[in-house]
Amino acid sequence: MVTELIRAFLLIFIAEMGDKTQIIAMTFATQYKIKEVLAGVLIGVFINHGLAIVLGQYLSKLIPMNLIQLVAGIMFVIFGLLALKEEELGKKDNKKAFGPIVTVALAFFIGELGDKTQLTAMTLSAEGSYPFIILCGTTLGMLGTSGLGIFVGSKIGEKMPDISIKIISSIVFIFFGTLKLYKWIPIEILNPFNIGLYFIGILFVHLALMRRLINRRRYSEYSPIKEVAATLYVQTKVLKEAVDDICLGEGICGKCSGKDCIIGYTKRLLQDARDKEQYYVEEKANLSKFATKNFDKTKVIEALSLIIADYMEYGMIKDEEFIVNQVKDSLELILLGRNIRFDGDLPKYIRHIKRINYSVGKNLENTINDKLSPSI
Repeated sequence: MVTELIRAFLLIFIAEMGDKTQIIAMTFATQYKIKEVLAGVLIGVFINHGLAIVLGQYLSKLIPMNLIQLVAGIMFVIFGLLALKEEELGKKDNKKAFGPIVTVALAFFIGELGDKTQLTAMTLSAEGSYPFIILCGTTLGMLGTSGLGIFVGSKIGEKMPDISIKIISSIVFIFFGTLKLYKWIPIEILNPFNIGLYFIGILFVHLALMRRLINRRRYSEYSPIKEVAATLYVQTKVLKEAVDDICLGEGICGKCSGKDCIIGYTKRLLQDARDKEQYYVEEKANLSKFATKNFDKTKVIEALSLIIADYMEYGMIKDEEFIVNQVKDSLELILLGRNIRFDGDLPKYIRHIKRINYSVGKNLENTINDKLSPSI
């Protein structure tokens, strides 16, 4: 019983380290409390894996055990190879229509449908004796990776690249799959030639997929986990320093309350984001009601260029309630008296600004280009 619990936990934990589950969990944690995210993960995964385990138990009564073990071995090997595949982070609905826990639960339930962790839970239950214990193990494994996902970008991700985690995960699954195949494949097939052919084939495919993964990462400065972490944790720190530099100071304005001044309001948003780890505002403010004052336009251009250059290099979160988008709107109002839509087309964005104020547009264009890498 304990062996099945530990085995289920470790397989799921290793399989999801460095995968989309951690990225999704970390992203949700920027909007909701950590306990709400973990509660949502628990509910979503428990239902998802519960269905898989019920199905696995049903199959075990209809199909001979030796065939189930062979299929499980093959699936584990396939999972191991798929672990080297670069996963895309699906788009997440930010409308919060169902409340934090239900939103997270739905996201994880739907996201895990047909995923390798759900199929792993199914195969483990088909061969195991304690389905509920296996369900507990797989659910705890997902909770473990989701919990670490909140910190992995700034902690583990810096010490152990997620590409290494993917390779380790791949090796673990291939190892367990190979053991199953060796145990359940008919003895007459297990001759030196076939065994050698199997290992050569697995090694060839594994190296090819690993080389493809490494080559794709070579052209990207940030891995998916670090990219999200940089956007959410580092970007607001850099922006806050730039916005603080724009502030005229108490010597001119008096004590800043953040209620009347657009820069004061923006500073308060960024400080709250850093202190509370909540990067989405509850409701988009009417920025036009704030006073803009006589801010240094060069410093405002510098701050806005940080945002646009980051959008160009690492992509953007389009939700208007995202804190960085709020800062962009504030800076544009100071410079231009209005907001300019940015859809990823930098020349188009600059053209719009130049039509309003050519000097500002030209200076912003030069400042952004100075920040962009040569590949952009």
